[in-house]
Amino acid sequence: MKVGKQTIKFETLPCIFSTSSMVGPKEMQGPLASYFEQSSNDIYFGEKTFEKAESKMLNTCINHLISKNGLANNDIDLIFSGDLLNQCISSSFAIRDLEIPFLGLYGACSTFCEGLLLSSICIEANVAQQIIASASSHFCSAERQYRMPLEHGNQKSTTSQATVTGCGAALVTNSKKLDNGIHITYATPGKIVDLGVKDMSNMGAAMAPAVYSTIANHLNDTDRTLDYYDLVITGDLGVHGSDMLVELFKRENIDISSKHKDCGALIYDTTVQDVICGGSGCGCVASVFSSYIFNELKNKNLNKILLIATGALMSPLSSYQGETIPSIAHAISIENEVK
Repeated sequence: MKVGKQTIKFETLPCIFSTSSMVGPKEMQGPLASYFEQSSNDIYFGEKTFEKAESKMLNTCINHLISKNGLANNDIDLIFSGDLLNQCISSSFAIRDLEIPFLGLYGACSTFCEGLLLSSICIEANVAQQIIASASSHFCSAERQYRMPLEHGNQKSTTSQATVTGCGAALVTNSKKLDNGIHITYATPGKIVDLGVKDMSNMGAAMAPAVYSTIANHLNDTDRTLDYYDLVITGDLGVHGSDMLVELFKRENIDISSKHKDCGALIYDTTVQDVICGGSGCGCVASVFSSYIFNELKNKNLNKILLIATGALMSPLSSYQGETIPSIAHAISIENEVK
C-alpha cells in the first residue's frame, strides 16, 4: 500500500529470515571481522582473475545461505542480485548454474536495498514466497573498471573510498511461512538527485544529498521522526559523506549524528587501514548488513532501524564525456516483533 508521496507500507510484513556474508582479506583486518561468516585470505578466491573471484565469492555466499537454512535451490522462487561490473557479470556468472529464476539489478551501491525492496514487493503481491536479495563488489575489479589499474599506483585523494571486497545475501520470506520476527515494514524508493558533482573520487559528496532527500521523504510519508528509530544506517557515504549528511540535517535544525552510522565507515578502521574515507561498493552495505547489523537485530540490540543504501549512477563512459554523477538512495524500515 502506498503512503504519502513515495513510500510503500507492507501489510504482509515480509521477513528477513536469514543472511550470509563473505569478504576478502582487507575486510578481515577491520573492526567487523568477527561478524563475517566466510572470508578468504586470497584476493583471487582461487580464481585467475579479479572478476572471476567476485563471482566465486558471491556464488559461495548464496550457496551457503541456502544450505545453512536446510533449503534446496528449488525452494528459492527468485534471486535479485547486482554488482558494479559491466552488464552485472559478477551476478549472472555466479548464479548461472543454480537453476533459480534470476533478475539482475543495477543500482550501483544502492543495489542491495533495491533488492530487499523488490523482494518485499513480490512477497506482498504473493508472487513468491522465498527470495534471495544479494549484491557484491571487489576492490580490484572495480578499480580497473572505474579508475586506474592497480599497477598504475596513482595517489588517492583525501575524499576517496576503497571499494569493499565483499558480498551479502538475505533470505526474504513470507512471514507466515518462515518468521524470526525481523520484518520489513516500509520501503521508500529514492529519486535521482544530481547537484553537479563530477569527481569520481568524491562519492560521498555526490550521494549525501540523495540520502537526505530519501530520509526526509520517508519521515514525512510515514509521519515519523528520527527518534522512532534506534539507528539510521547508510550504505557507503564514508566519513566525508557522513559529515555532509549531518550538516544537511543541521540546516533543518535536526541532529542526526547520534542516530546515524555508515557501513563504509564501520567496515574499516580508517585510522590504521589505507582506505582514506572508508568503504564503498555494492558489497559494502550488503556485507555489513548481512553480518553485523543482522546480528544486532537477532540479538535485539537493535529493534527499529532505517537502512538506506546509496548509489552513484555513473559509468566510466559518462565520466569520460564530462557528465555529472546522478545519485540515488533507497530506504528500508526494518523492525523487530511487529504485529
